[in-house]
Amino acid sequence: MPIRVTVWGENVHEQKNKFVAENYPIGMHGQIAKLIGEDKNLAPTTVTLQDPEHGLTVDKLANTDVLVWWGHAAHGEVKDEIVERVVQRVWEGMGLIVLHSGHHSKVFKRLMGTPANLHWREAGERERIWVVNPGHPIARGLPAYFELETEEMYGEPFSVPEPLETVFVSWFQGGEVFRSGLTYRRGAGNIFYFRPGHETYPTYHDKTVGQVLRNAVNWAYNPENHAHLLKAPNTPVEKAIEKIVERGAKLTHHPK
Repeated sequence: MPIRVTVWGENVHEQKNKFVAENYPIGMHGQIAKLIGEDKNLAPTTVTLQDPEHGLTVDKLANTDVLVWWGHAAHGEVKDEIVERVVQRVWEGMGLIVLHSGHHSKVFKRLMGTPANLHWREAGERERIWVVNPGHPIARGLPAYFELETEEMYGEPFSVPEPLETVFVSWFQGGEVFRSGLTYRRGAGNIFYFRPGHETYPTYHDKTVGQVLRNAVNWAYNPENHAHLLKAPNTPVEKAIEKIVERGAKLTHHPK
């Protein structure tokens, strides 16, 4: 059975900026889904901010194995109840790929527990992305480094928690460096943050970027659902693994 991938796109810049519209005539979400779909084991669909419930209904998320998130101009328009819905699915085991300016999305900051701030510059400069963890599944089939001729600069410090793994480090023409490929786990969910993808540049037409996205989705996929992690059940004395005798005082009512 193919891995079910939902690509969430803000779909704002495409409607307002002619350069973005020219770069992405099928929308950024559409182009990202197109790259992902080059792997026949992946079945991408797209939803946008403008859809009812931002396209992230309970049923849609229940049928999503990996969620890919791109947002920038309208982070504040994402409803908090939808954010919590996504976060809970990640805890259950849904994979999450956060792209570029999605570092400031409510979903990513909620899962990181930090501001996720950084330095930035929009100057169309060259980005050289070094593969610093070549044995990682996300780096499969990649060269030692690859370059994007025009990109937005992100610079350290990047105020996120220490990652499980750093897969990529970027160098920019202006001299800055940035940890541009980071993995995390929250609950049972695998999370990958990938830096490139400024909307006015053709980043999501790059074949190596496409390979990274496909590798990342395959890595993030968890075939198991761990909904039990969302509960905190009481285990009564009579169900203890070893026989025990209850001792001492206890509260009459326990918080649920």
